[in-house]
Amino acid sequence: MNKPPLRLTLLIALYVLLSIVALWRSYSIQSIDLFSIGVIPVLVGLLMRTHWASIALKVYLAIQTLAILALSTTAIIAYQITPEDVKVVFNGFNIPIPAIAAVLFSLLVFQYWVAFCKETAIYLKPKS
Repeated sequence: MNKPPLRLTLLIALYVLLSIVALWRSYSIQSIDLFSIGVIPVLVGLLMRTHWASIALKVYLAIQTLAILALSTTAIIAYQITPEDVKVVFNGFNIPIPAIAAVLFSLLVFQYWVAFCKETAIYLKPKS
């Protein structure tokens, strides 16, 4: 069994962290949402090298992209109406919107890069 490429290993590590956060969040709010928990089947597929893992990864990326586009559109419209009310505060710290946008964009680009690279396709290709 060959090892996954480094970029796929980094993506798997990111998805492990996201899965832990998703499970913790689901436990703390006593509710399950598919956007958070959706990372778990993708992670299982990548770890088990299943034939559907690539499709699940790409579908999950499409869902993430749509969610980020929806939130971005909402933020832009809200900023046009009342700019002083558009802010993100976490534990008393004001997080700048451009920083959030840069991080989200970087994460999406990295995931797309891994999902559509040749090494990932070769790694997930079923053995004959």
